[in-house]
Amino acid sequence: MNTIPLFKTLCTCLCFMLLATSCETDDILPSIALTSDNTSLSEDNGTIRISVSLNAPATQQIIVPLNISGTATASSDYTLSNSGITISKGEDTGSITITGVQDDNVEGVETLIVSLGNVQHVLVLSSAITSITIDVLDDDSDTDSDGVLDANDDCPNDPGEVENKGCPFLGFLINEVLYDPAGDITGDANGDGTRDANDDEFIEFFNSGPELDLSGYTISDASSLRHTFPNGTIIPANGVLVLFGGGTPTGSFGGAIVQTASEGQINMSNSGDLVTLADPSGTEILTFDVEPLSNNPNESYTRNPDLTGEFEQHAGIAEANGALFSPGTKLDGSPF
Repeated sequence: MNTIPLFKTLCTCLCFMLLATSCETDDILPSIALTSDNTSLSEDNGTIRISVSLNAPATQQIIVPLNISGTATASSDYTLSNSGITISKGEDTGSITITGVQDDNVEGVETLIVSLGNVQHVLVLSSAITSITIDVLDDDSDTDSDGVLDANDDCPNDPGEVENKGCPFLGFLINEVLYDPAGDITGDANGDGTRDANDDEFIEFFNSGPELDLSGYTISDASSLRHTFPNGTIIPANGVLVLFGGGTPTGSFGGAIVQTASEGQINMSNSGDLVTLADPSGTEILTFDVEPLSNNPNESYTRNPDLTGEFEQHAGIAEANGALFSPGTKLDGSPF
């Protein structure tokens, strides 16, 4: 009897069995993300929703414990609808509500830090946001003495204008720039599933007010025109616009206005470039000089703190939790 063909057949069957076993996906854990719909909580019965989401439906019920810390005190400053978040089998999200507690004590701004506890059956990625800091605003005090009570002040620690909800008018500015996307998929800043050296470049603009009509304004670099803002490009007070080089931007981007470069790319040079915003008459409104930051960082440069600080590499800032960029949002991923 010739045993060689039989041996080959058995080996082939064994290989198919091993391949089938290795391709099972039941043991791949879903990844988790922590978000909030606001980062300021009024003591006057204000509410914030804290949510967790998975990148795939749960195959079993998952209990997500939360760690609560900060200077605010449970029961006297806030209450939780639950101490943890439940994600039911077949669902991919869950949430709890934090409610402010009204009192007559002058307390100033207190903090409430919500972070993920030791959650089982999920994968916590190194780039995921695992902690959120919330300002608990006292409606009996005006911490920055700008005439706007903390509960109504969008910038309770910085003196501002009454007409701007207690925030200073900063004008129209650039808050974040990505000119050197990382070379792998982590450089996919526009979220379209593809890393592209030009498409994933972006510039994040912030308008502190009043409302600004950018119709016909242009973006140029040192060599040529890169973008003309289309008619109807109106940025509200405290609004954000993100200009990507191209691609199909996919995501909420913090509710920002999102556009792609009308000339097909922004093409900021890694070795140094000068980006200029001009009005329809050609008058320069603002400029951004890449040259002092041209160290090919594979991540964005962002102001730290947002809007008022100097430009720093994104991932090295503690609040960024390792994220390489945050187009349309603050550096910690929360909305402006």
